[in-house]
Amino acid sequence: MEYHEAADFCFGLRRFRPKPGTESTARLLAHLENPHEGVDFVQVAGSNGKGSTARMLERTLREAGLSVGLYTSPHLEDLRERIRVDGRKIPRSAVTAYVEAVQEYVTERAADGESPTFFEVMTGMALWHFGRSDVDVAVLEVGIGGRYDATSVVDPVASAVTSVTLEHTGIIGETETEIAADKAHVAPDAAPLVTGVTGDPLETIRSVAGEVVTVGRDADGGSDGDSDSDSNGATEPEHPDVCVSYDGRRNHTEAAVSIAADDWDLETRIPLPGTHQAENAGIAATLARQVADVSTTDLARGLRSAHWPGRFEVMDTEPLVVLDGAHNPGACETVAETLATYDYDDLLLVVGAMHDKDHRSMAEALPTPATVFAAEPPLDRAEDREVLARVFENTGAEEVATEASVQDALAAALETAEADDCVLVAGSLFAVAEARSRWTVDGVPKRIRDLEDARETLADANVPDESAARTADNAVHRVVKTNLGYRQAQHLKEELLRLGGDCALSGHGHSPGNDDERVDAVLMGTLAQFEALLESIEADSGPDGVTDVGRELRSTLDLEADSSGIVVGSESESESESESGSGSGSRSESTSTSPADTVDRGTPTGTDEAATTDRWPWHDRTAIMGILNVTPDSFHDGGEYDALEDAVARAEGMVEAGADVIDVGGESTRPGADPVPIEEEIDRVVPVIERIRELGLDVHVSIDTRKAAVADAALEAGADIVNDVSGLEDPEMRFVAADHDAGLVVMHSIDTPVVPDRDVTYDDVVEDVIDQLAERILLAEKAGLDRENVVVDPGLGFGKSPRESFELLGRTDELRALDCPILIGHSHKSMFGHVDRDAGDRREATVAATAIAADRGADIVRVHDVPENVAAVRTALAAGDSERFEW
Repeated sequence: MEYHEAADFCFGLRRFRPKPGTESTARLLAHLENPHEGVDFVQVAGSNGKGSTARMLERTLREAGLSVGLYTSPHLEDLRERIRVDGRKIPRSAVTAYVEAVQEYVTERAADGESPTFFEVMTGMALWHFGRSDVDVAVLEVGIGGRYDATSVVDPVASAVTSVTLEHTGIIGETETEIAADKAHVAPDAAPLVTGVTGDPLETIRSVAGEVVTVGRDADGGSDGDSDSDSNGATEPEHPDVCVSYDGRRNHTEAAVSIAADDWDLETRIPLPGTHQAENAGIAATLARQVADVSTTDLARGLRSAHWPGRFEVMDTEPLVVLDGAHNPGACETVAETLATYDYDDLLLVVGAMHDKDHRSMAEALPTPATVFAAEPPLDRAEDREVLARVFENTGAEEVATEASVQDALAAALETAEADDCVLVAGSLFAVAEARSRWTVDGVPKRIRDLEDARETLADANVPDESAARTADNAVHRVVKTNLGYRQAQHLKEELLRLGGDCALSGHGHSPGNDDERVDAVLMGTLAQFEALLESIEADSGPDGVTDVGRELRSTLDLEADSSGIVVGSESESESESESGSGSGSRSESTSTSPADTVDRGTPTGTDEAATTDRWPWHDRTAIMGILNVTPDSFHDGGEYDALEDAVARAEGMVEAGADVIDVGGESTRPGADPVPIEEEIDRVVPVIERIRELGLDVHVSIDTRKAAVADAALEAGADIVNDVSGLEDPEMRFVAADHDAGLVVMHSIDTPVVPDRDVTYDDVVEDVIDQLAERILLAEKAGLDRENVVVDPGLGFGKSPRESFELLGRTDELRALDCPILIGHSHKSMFGHVDRDAGDRREATVAATAIAADRGADIVRVHDVPENVAAVRTALAAGDSERFEW
């Protein structure tokens, strides 16, 4: 079974209506021999806030060193987002294995008229995956209510009810007290239920659950002009068991909160602005303390790291761009309250909603926008955009326009907005998902050298066998793999076929009734055919909102638009290639090419070339980063340069040999390395950086650290770049880099220091790394860093096997999809044991890998042996373009 078949099987179960009760889920798990037994579960129920609370709890427990599963719904872009272990989405291979295990059982139950529903099967998948992953704790977001929800098949060790409002009436109750009674059944047997509910619903919860811990704002705990009334309309008790205070925003994306109980308290920031999020943080912190021995430091750092896409997510500041999946009047009112704490001129609203929502009340709850762009997410149950437009006209919007898709509506809003305006996307999480793809979805350029490469690319995209057999011969020119809404993908496929190119789509997502799901698309054609495709998009975007797709294709293929809007190639191509393939698109493998094969990689797409050229040495060639470890225990050269004079002499030697950057590190990340206290690490690195600056060496200086405090001290001392091998695990790191306008290297890592023999499953290590790094880059951008100052490092050896590390090295060019400079750090690593090079005998292998990285388009190589690797880079680049390339 292929992944797309497994996903289609799950989506096909949406035809069965939700039904109350846990019996169906229990029978499904029994069929699987109850794989979830032995896992501690936490249930989080509530009308609003349960997803954010679940995420805060999960991140806090991970900060305390536990392995944690997280089950939430719905997903934004990918089915696998619903089920995560330690932050990583369930692998496609696991989804396939699960469906293979349950398909016959589900089919038999359906034949008897008792098929499990989509949510029940997904809940079973989550519990199955958490059990086989041997997590310590799994956090489950309850679907509907509590008593009869599929997640209630477990016996939780802790539970919460975040809030109660009128929802799903007719299923779980007609009044708030009836709904509260239903939700209260998630209460654990051996611990008090934690809740943010007040008033009469709270008394009902007490009558059902027994012991309860209340979380809320004290009588004097409000701020920013907020009242002390909760979403239930009742006044909060003067002294809840756990008091929270929302202390206002500290920057455009974070807010300060205080949490206090009888025997503990903490102050921290959270990346989710809004008074309601302070209560969610208090609930999460209280649950965490029930589940594990969690320090206040772990609580503070975990809560601050709990990013939750699409929940008042600030994407930009000029103009202010906010994405929020508010889809009911109460949530829209909360968005309005939070938005009121920001300064902006005009509000431009992009809205897409489902037809079963209270649109008028939602419109009345939101601030009155100057301009509304009504659109339709690609779902059958999406409300007609003309209907939404009329609703907002009737509630006072000054101007109302309609667009075919959310992406087109967002593009129109951003084009209209001034720098001091605000663009808000709201109405549903489906609208937010479509809008968010502007920042997250990029095409991956594929290196197609022969027919086997073509077949592998199509297989990785879950293209059905019959389609793959038809199209593999055509995948020999420009090949791009991307992820699109099905209607967009189908539109591009038809247009590219018309132009003589080809396109293959995964089976996943376009079975009847599932056109709302995204699909993988492999686009194939000559550069000329892609030029014609983009020209067609410019002339007529079609009904499916493909304008943004065209923008991403330009970026991926290194194409740019001339003044007329027609695209032109930014790299030369032979006349025979441009004109060939107008019919079949076939071509011999000897002339196949990839966008990253040329020496001149140029600046990252979308950046200011002058600014980048003036600042960083890697704008037009591969730069050398020399490693300077001032540590006694680094794996290759520990103790050699921990004396100041030795370290400075080493830096001078590397600069003389041709190093462009000196990377100063004061803490080892080798397996088993002990953490170094902040002050000790500062004492190691700062004197070295200061002396390098005093000597006036013509070199950039990087600080290799995981700690924001160390990075701040090093930048103050004269460093230019932060090299963070943890990938922004310290929540302050991105703000430190932004405050100093520094370069920032963001590495993909599973653990730092490295945990030997960590079992990590990748479906495709390159594409999985790209997927996970994309969110890290977005965090850096949201903190205020320009993308051209963010460098990505795939993290060879960090949570990857030697084979996976070599796969990343060989496919370095595919990391171009991230639209950032690329760093490859491979020097003397254990991966070379895969080619029979033992520790102490890896210099030649390192040099060979440096040449490969340079040839594949790496912007920076990080090495110990500078002279040898400078020679390797120069040789590789000269071979790529001997006439142009000069040192």
